Amino acid sequence: MSVKPIRLFGDPVLRTAADPVTDFDAELRRLVKDLTDTMMDAPGLGLAAPQIGVGLRVFTYYVDDVLGHLINPSLDLSQEREEDDEGCLSFPGLAYPVNRAYGVVAKGFDMHGEPVTVEGTSQLARCVQHETDHLDGVLFIDRLDAAQRKLAMKEIRAAEWWGDPVPVVKFSPHSTRGKAF
Repeated sequence: MSVKPIRLFGDPVLRTAADPVTDFDAELRRLVKDLTDTMMDAPGLGLAAPQIGVGLRVFTYYVDDVLGHLINPSLDLSQEREEDDEGCLSFPGLAYPVNRAYGVVAKGFDMHGEPVTVEGTSQLARCVQHETDHLDGVLFIDRLDAAQRKLAMKEIRAAEWWGDPVPVVKFSPHSTRGKAF
């Protein structure tokens, strides 16, 4: 199992747009496994690569007993809207109503570079939109109205985890930089 620490609100990686994936290699497959293991351990419905400190356009999801991942997603959203409570693993214990598209058609790739289309409504659509937002450096609190956001920020500042030091990224001292040949 390869569970990674989840980055919390305040970490700059969460506000940085992720880069598109260009190499569909063993390292990418390892990233998808790390994301999946971390998401399932949390447990969560979705997890984006920036949430474990990796600036690539990759996320995993587990909704209605369906486990999947999407790389370099592009979304087509329905006109119909739905408001429902939404939380985030980068904001432990926080949940607020967020207005999102009710349906989504997401196109991207799997870890082998094969085209994938994910279609869903309600919770799956919400999850796909939420995780794609992470890839763009957008957080769910950015989607709240001014009054709700003010309440959320007050709750964040009072949270036990607020102000924890940002994890340091460790690099391998070996000449291969931790990569096998």
